[in-house]
Amino acid sequence: MTKGQERALETLWTTYGVEAGDRPLDLAALFGREAPSVLEIGFGDGGALRALAAARPEWNFLGIEVHRPGVGNLLLRLDRDGIDNVRVMQEDAVRILAHNIPPDSLRRIHLFFPDPWPKKRHHKRRILNPAFADLAASRLEPGEGIFHFATDWEDYAEQGLAVLENCSAFVNAGGTDGYAPRPEWRPETRFERRGLRRGHVVRDILVRRS
Repeated sequence: MTKGQERALETLWTTYGVEAGDRPLDLAALFGREAPSVLEIGFGDGGALRALAAARPEWNFLGIEVHRPGVGNLLLRLDRDGIDNVRVMQEDAVRILAHNIPPDSLRRIHLFFPDPWPKKRHHKRRILNPAFADLAASRLEPGEGIFHFATDWEDYAEQGLAVLENCSAFVNAGGTDGYAPRPEWRPETRFERRGLRRGHVVRDILVRRS
């Protein structure tokens, strides 16, 4: 944690930060407008979230991250760039989805390069599992909502594809093999660049709520 990140958490949290509380969020009140809402889970240093929000100022973006330096870094950049369509939560993402995100309220959910837990005995810790897929689907707008998963770990991509295609609430919006070409609008993330340096293949999976 740098001094700048610490200072950002102290001074900018009241502008961008959201406390979970014990009831569903009113997204329109939170952003001061009705607009398509995007949730990014585990935004890391916030680079992709910031870029997407800057590219789509007419949309609302909510980011969840538990790593304090990443949260502080994003707050600094949002303030520097004058981006006002982002709100941030520092909480457990599954808890937030279950208790704070209203059903049928999100246009998109982004899960970009989550912790792959590469050792087989740790796979059960991966966030993308059948229960999570069902929960995420219930928070997306019927017929419109998109869940977008990206990873550079081959076995996680295979597992994620199986989980999402077996979720009855989703229809795969990708190619014939289930994977989608990398959308031009998706910014490259720090974890993605690290995976590419290691020779990993990046796979995107997009599914639509039916």
